[in-house]
Amino acid sequence: MTKAKKRSNWSGSSESLSDSSSNGPAPSLTAASSRRRESAAGIDPAVIFNPPIERKPEIKITKENVTLLVDENKNKKWANAAIRTLWTFVMIAAMLGILLAGHAWVVLLVVVLQTLVYKEVISIGVSPAKEKRLPWNRFAHWYFLFTTNYFLYGETLIERFKPYVFVDAFLMPLAQHHRFISFCLYCLGIVLFVINLKKGHYKFQFSQFGWTHMVLLIVVCQSHFIINNIFEGLIWFLLPACLVICNDIAAYVFGFFFGRTPLIALSPKKTWEGFLGALFSTVVFGWFFSAFLSRYPYMYCPMRDFSTSSLSDYQCTPNAVFLPRDYRLPPMLSGLLRFVLPFAGFPFRTVTIYPMQLHSLTLSLFASVVAPFGGFFASGFKRAFNIKDFGDSIPGHGGITDRMDCQFMMGLFSYMYFRSFVGVYGGVDVGSIVETAVSGLNEKELIELVGRLREYLDGQGIEI
Repeated sequence: MTKAKKRSNWSGSSESLSDSSSNGPAPSLTAASSRRRESAAGIDPAVIFNPPIERKPEIKITKENVTLLVDENKNKKWANAAIRTLWTFVMIAAMLGILLAGHAWVVLLVVVLQTLVYKEVISIGVSPAKEKRLPWNRFAHWYFLFTTNYFLYGETLIERFKPYVFVDAFLMPLAQHHRFISFCLYCLGIVLFVINLKKGHYKFQFSQFGWTHMVLLIVVCQSHFIINNIFEGLIWFLLPACLVICNDIAAYVFGFFFGRTPLIALSPKKTWEGFLGALFSTVVFGWFFSAFLSRYPYMYCPMRDFSTSSLSDYQCTPNAVFLPRDYRLPPMLSGLLRFVLPFAGFPFRTVTIYPMQLHSLTLSLFASVVAPFGGFFASGFKRAFNIKDFGDSIPGHGGITDRMDCQFMMGLFSYMYFRSFVGVYGGVDVGSIVETAVSGLNEKELIELVGRLREYLDGQGIEI
């Protein structure tokens, strides 16, 4: 064995030592003899076998080295506020245009944002030097993203468009065997990953495998529920998203002018003044904005097809939460209002509101109290890797992830809340009947079924 070969065994990682046993002396003997030689020379063997890893110095967050927004240099903070405000209006205008374009464009927006967030988060845990030697690694990130999206979006589309996918000769086999196909695609990814394991890089490759699946769980799976909200009606996408945006803006404004008391160490510029001011502002905004959206069928009607837009004549039977109701006020509250506002000339016995406004209170409280912890989670994530932002794609805001960190949690909560308290079970519908018929009947029985349906309609005087 050459000296160069021996040096590579001594200075390499423990993983490469264990993998080289077939090419020379036993690693344990080689390591023991080298440790004796290095000890005799006065060199610490631990430095040779476990060389220190160079890391960026961690910045400790203390009250002394953190400047709150209210205390920043006036010129600097007003310049930053101007840039942030400008791009906030740009994003709101773009979002409004996409909303008016139709449900399909909103779905596409979520898919694009999800992909950009996935890219930003994945890139944090990637070592560029090792990536160059492992070209499969980058492909694996995107392959598993494709596989996960194929499964999740396929499930949603099959459920929503059963009358179409179960009658099309091409789509029906894909729909019937969707889960099996998704499983096979995932298994193929596992096989390719194992085949491409490279000696000396096992730890890095397995850490990347785990990293990919963590991001898929946190980003892709949660964004899938946001898309389900769009199918239930744009209000279930727009209202939660706007509550988070309102809370973020209000927290910034109150912190900008009044913030003196730090809220949490992970986000040292967040203050209790901003938190409480944002809570109040979000509840008020949600109350009136939910009433405004409840007036328009385009907002509350479920999505029926991908051609719908704000210009379509969109009508449906509204859910009861979008119909105004009279609520009787408690006698004590009614008497208090008459005492405080005697000049109003109103008995204050009942109030007419949309039930959706009451639901908006729960959504607003979650957006103000719990959803910000999605942002704190992202802040802790950035602290762990010693980075300021996930990117710089949005001036004054950072990366896409910096704006979406709370939205994923809010979207998931909105979906669970809708399913638990608002969604109405539809029972038997055309899609479920078609799925049952084409899955359980043969051709002869299907023809017989169609004939009997024709007889029934003729008997009822209904022309086909």
